[in-house]
Amino acid sequence: MTDTPPDLVIYGSPVSPFVRKVAAVCIEKDVPFEIDAVDVFNPPEWFRAISPLKRIPVLRDRSIAAEGVDGTIADSSAICAYIERKVPGPAIYPAEAYPYGRALFIEEYADSHLAATGGLGIFRPAFFAVSQGKEPDLETMRGSWTGKMPAILSYLDSALGDGDFYVGDSVTIADITVTTCLMQIMLVADVDLSSWPALAAHQARMRERPSIAGPYGQSERFIRKAMPERINLG
Repeated sequence: MTDTPPDLVIYGSPVSPFVRKVAAVCIEKDVPFEIDAVDVFNPPEWFRAISPLKRIPVLRDRSIAAEGVDGTIADSSAICAYIERKVPGPAIYPAEAYPYGRALFIEEYADSHLAATGGLGIFRPAFFAVSQGKEPDLETMRGSWTGKMPAILSYLDSALGDGDFYVGDSVTIADITVTTCLMQIMLVADVDLSSWPALAAHQARMRERPSIAGPYGQSERFIRKAMPERINLG
């Protein structure tokens, strides 16, 4: 008896918040998947053919094609939307028009603004430096945390209002994306969210979910090998 591999393959690295975002959607929906590691800085030729922007993740649906371009989708937002259509329940996108649009905006805000600011300004100056045998760029990290991140965190805090989730009363793509992108910073730095209590409470709730805790734990174990201690940004 042999195990049948899952239809869905995520090409990328669990260190990527966008890979963890897709993994979280699969876990929330109880959809089997596997992660196939790809070095985005030196990708193989076959990956270049399926990732026009040379970014991770890329999804392959083996039920469509086991190799080549067919059956592949690039970009985490497109991938998550595809999985929602392929496996509608439980839904991670709101059914009604306005909540749906609102969730998509929060997803995009986190994907583009939060991820870029935290990734380029905090994660990379720490982990990339250590990976190259250099000291973390503390000036850049602390400058980003104190100068750029407060406005982003204030918006994400206010967008929660009085609710437990960004849209409606259940987890959506908005909650998953904000959490995976913000936790990217937490891989390398100790951060204090006490000035943003709604966001801090949201993060605490989300981190208890298996869809978040499992993939994050994998990435954390990898990061701790190079960085045994997180950096204090205070």
